[in-house]
Amino acid sequence: MSYANTEETMKLITELVSIPSPSGNTHDVITFVEHFLSELKVETKRNRKGGLIATIPGKDANRHRMLTAHVDTLGAMVKEIKANGRLRIDLIGGFKYNSIEGEYCQIETSNGKKYTGTILMHQTSVHVYKDAGKLERNQENMEVRIDEKVHNAEDIRALGIEVGDFVSFDPRVEITPSGFIKSRHLDDKASVGILLQLIKQIKNENISLPYTTHFLISNNEEIGYGGNSNITPETVEYLAVDMGAMGDGQSTDEYTVSICVKDASGPYHYELRKNLVRLAEENKISYRLDIYPYYGSDASAAIRAGHDIVHGLVGPGIDSSHAFERTHQSSIEATAKLLYHYVQSKLVQ
Repeated sequence: MSYANTEETMKLITELVSIPSPSGNTHDVITFVEHFLSELKVETKRNRKGGLIATIPGKDANRHRMLTAHVDTLGAMVKEIKANGRLRIDLIGGFKYNSIEGEYCQIETSNGKKYTGTILMHQTSVHVYKDAGKLERNQENMEVRIDEKVHNAEDIRALGIEVGDFVSFDPRVEITPSGFIKSRHLDDKASVGILLQLIKQIKNENISLPYTTHFLISNNEEIGYGGNSNITPETVEYLAVDMGAMGDGQSTDEYTVSICVKDASGPYHYELRKNLVRLAEENKISYRLDIYPYYGSDASAAIRAGHDIVHGLVGPGIDSSHAFERTHQSSIEATAKLLYHYVQSKLVQ
């Protein structure tokens, strides 16, 4: 049994996380994915929200599957141009200010100019501010220091920077000799890389899928509605491929595929979950079952939107989600193997 090359997948993930794409500004990364699939001669179309849908016809055209992963990431917008020549930001997505303190960033203006900067506490210097370590990391205290000669708000506006400009965070991606990939935005570009490699394998090996299968590369998951539309009436099963969250009380790790049984939206479809477990056990794929208490996916968004579908969620285990993320190539490989068998399996209904 052959599977997609894990080393190649890791390199693809590295390319993906290196393309800035905070929710609301995902054109460049969607274009990258579009070109990747075009070279494979896979039919794609963009939805009005800017996401991308790839379709591979199957033997059964009356019942469909859909798999989804999202390319949008956490980020920020310019909230205020401050009199001291720095920027106040407003967060995009669910994360805390402390997770971006000291991070390098990029500001992209509406006319396409790009400037670099660093996200810092206003009261960073311990030689000046006695309580620098005690102050709250929040919108009031944190700011962007721009790498340009600016002294006031007028200097910043002269660069073309304005309220509403997008701020993206340096991913600092690195693949270690021990097989880890650490980077911001593995949520969910690790899964996107896995799906793209799966599509490539299906095309290169002329694998005949049992059902017409859609792959939605969504671009609004971090703000809650990436996967709630463009689901064909024929779609029976909808599988979100997204990170498995790690922490105290969780069974997810960095070395297996995580199969979610429940998140903040409630339980995922029981029969689909059991089918995923069966496929993992039959094919000797290491997996973990888990519950994510503060989590929602594109699959749960589709359910909330009223679609009559069977929904599930799997993905690689990611440490330190929405901050300094990391996973191992064995988790990437386990997820890829499960999806390889899933897209060739029977529907549960």
